[in-house]
Order: sequence, then C-alpha cells, then structure tokens
Amino acid sequence: MSSHLDPGTASPENPGAAEDTEEATVEELPILDSPADGVPDLVDDPESLAATIERFAAGSGPVAVDAERAHGFRYSARAYLIQLRRAGAGTALIDPIAFRSGGGEADLSPLSDAIVDAEWIVHAASQDLPCLVEINLVPNKIFDTELAARLLGDPRVALGTLIENAFGQRLLKEHSAANWSTRPLPEQWLNYAALDVELLIELREIMATRLDEAGKREWAEQEFAYLATHSRDVRTARAEPWRRTSGIHAVRNPRGLAAVRELWSERDALARKSDTAPGRIVPDRAIADAGVLSAKAAVERPQLRSIAGFNRRTAKRFEANWLAALQRAGDLTAAELPSVRPSAEELPPTKTWSNKKPVAHARFTAAREAMLALAEQKQLPVENLLTPDFLRQLAWSPPQTLDIDSVDERLAGLGARPWQRELVSPTIVSAFAAAND
Repeated sequence: MSSHLDPGTASPENPGAAEDTEEATVEELPILDSPADGVPDLVDDPESLAATIERFAAGSGPVAVDAERAHGFRYSARAYLIQLRRAGAGTALIDPIAFRSGGGEADLSPLSDAIVDAEWIVHAASQDLPCLVEINLVPNKIFDTELAARLLGDPRVALGTLIENAFGQRLLKEHSAANWSTRPLPEQWLNYAALDVELLIELREIMATRLDEAGKREWAEQEFAYLATHSRDVRTARAEPWRRTSGIHAVRNPRGLAAVRELWSERDALARKSDTAPGRIVPDRAIADAGVLSAKAAVERPQLRSIAGFNRRTAKRFEANWLAALQRAGDLTAAELPSVRPSAEELPPTKTWSNKKPVAHARFTAAREAMLALAEQKQLPVENLLTPDFLRQLAWSPPQTLDIDSVDERLAGLGARPWQRELVSPTIVSAFAAAND
C-alpha cells in the first residue's frame, strides 16, 4: 500500500493549532504494533501457496487485500508483497516475486479463483488494482475504505487515520515508503505489512454503517462496481508523456522542447531496462534545465556538467547517452521539432483558456464554482463529485443542444456514474447557460 500523506487542517486564525492538537492526541493512543495471531510465514514456494489457497477458499466472508510496491525505487509498479486476511483463514503474506518465471510476472490466478466470489476490501483500490491485475488477482466485487471515507467527506482518509478514529489505536506507518523490492524482506517489514490488513474487515463494517447513515451507500456501491468492472482496463498512455516533466514550463521554444523530449526518452529507456525509478537516474529538473540551455545554444559536455542533476553519480554513468540525446535534438529540422503547444489529443491547461478560448473559460469558471458549492453541500471532495477532466472536456466542447439530457449523455460516455450525473447535470447546464448570457 502506498503512503497517503494527509495535510493538516487548521483555522485561518491559528494555522498550526488543529494539527498540533491532533498530533498530541494521536501520540496518546495505544499503538497497534503486532498482529493478534503473530506474523505469518512468508508464502514463497508452491507448497505454501497451495496451502494458502486451500485455506482462503475454505474461509468465510470478505477478504482484506493489500499490496506493497517499490514506488520511487523501481520503474515498474509491480507488487512486491501481497497481504490477505479472511475469517477462518487468518492472514497471509505472499511474495509474488518468488513465483515469477521466464522474466514474466507471477500468475496467481488460482488464488484469485479461490476468493473471486468474495468481496475484496481494499484501501485506495485505484492504486493497488493495477499491480494486482498484473499478477491475475482480479476482483468481482470491491469495497474501498479510502473511497468510502472520501464520499463521507472525511478530512483525512489515510488508513492510519481511519484506524485511529474507528478503533482508538495508532497504526505505525514507518515502512510505507520502504523499498519493497528488497530481498530478503526484514521481519519488521512483514510485521508492518500484516498490520495493514489486521483490522480492514472490521473497518469495512464501520464505514458501511456510516455510508448507510449518510444516505451515500448507493453512491459507494456504484463507485465500487465501477472499480471492479474496470479493474482490467489498461491505462491509456499519454500521447506525449515527456510534456509532464517538472519544470518544463520554463522551456519556451521548440528546440529546447526537443532537448527535453530526447533526454526524457533516453532516461525512460534506461530506467525501463534497469527497472529503476527515472528520477533516481536523473531528476526532472535537470532535464528541464538542459532544455532551457538548449533553447539558447547547443549544449555540450561543459554545459551539461554545469547542471547539478547531471553531476550525480547515477547520471554521470550515462553522460554519453545524454550527449547523444542532445545531439539528436540539435540535428532535427524545423519541421521535426515538437510544437510548443501540446498534442491535439490533450486539452490545453485551463489557465490558458482565457486567451485561447474565452467562451470555454467562462463556462468552466462558472461550472467549477457551482460544482464546488454542490460538493460542499453534499459533503464530499469536488473531484469525487465528478472527475475534473470530465468537466474540462465538457466546458471546452459542450453538446450542441445544451440541456440536462445531452449533458447526462455526454457524461455517461466519459464514464461518470449515474449518481454523479443525477447531481451534476442540472448544475452544469445552469452554470453554462449563465456563462453564455
């Protein structure tokens, strides 16, 4: 499970007061420091996996599921540990890396088949599902405790915070950012991992009751069903992923952008080959800085070495690669240079709409304000009320006939759930109409 860092909440009069008070209260809570049944042995051979499958197939009720990745350390987003818990089966810690063969991913479909009819309880399913599906752990039914908390309007939705509020115990998260690709896995890490599913089933019951009391159970069921239905979807790659390089806004001409593109692509190839997080090879900022220099003149070895990020040990190992990438960018003809504007497949940033398309900017501004008010009224984050990109697309290119039915149809095509469309379609129509007057 990736870490979920919640910002502190405080009043305008005393910005630090709320956070300090909460931290003091949390420190007084008893620590949940070990699983009630102890830390189970790591499942890392066919015999123990077969026994685990048999045990979980014989268990009852929902299954708590979690995964640990090595974000920030590895290029891939694969799972390096799977945690399961079920009534009658206890807790299992499974090392999927031990079951890889021929350089491919592990195939845990027999385990998936054993629990496929059960509800899977996951915290932040959108983060864990891709790596679970990669090893053929595919749910039919999901309950996402983080998403439930968001729909309930909880100000903090990290698992540790929910455990504290529900059970009055503090869940230590000191290994949330660990390099889970490490082998062998330390015993204290396994202890931490087991605790992540220790109370997840009980937490699900509490969150379900709260959803019922708030009249939001149907919203949650639609969201969970959408997650399960789309769990096998392959995430669409961006047409020009290099344009998301941090600091690229400072690169203002095509030649500089070509340098960013070539350096980013070279780094991506190196990172993929070595399964290393790209930022550990050379940081985004260094690539953007090289783009700024390239916009003015050709960047050669001395100029490259003047950029701090390219002087790191890992970056210096590939200095010849960076110079070759810069040479490729320099050799491009004017027709081959990237456009300063993003691909037509992506909308321009909304902050540029006032100049590029003022009418769309007016629609978006009016609808955004109305959506914020509606989200506050319904007590949930505005991004859960409607995916932000859906609103941007609708504001940029609304239906020719602007009415509730046409907006509802467009939102349905984008993937908005029925409960969202019922709430937001009238609001969007009113906001767009007001902006057009």
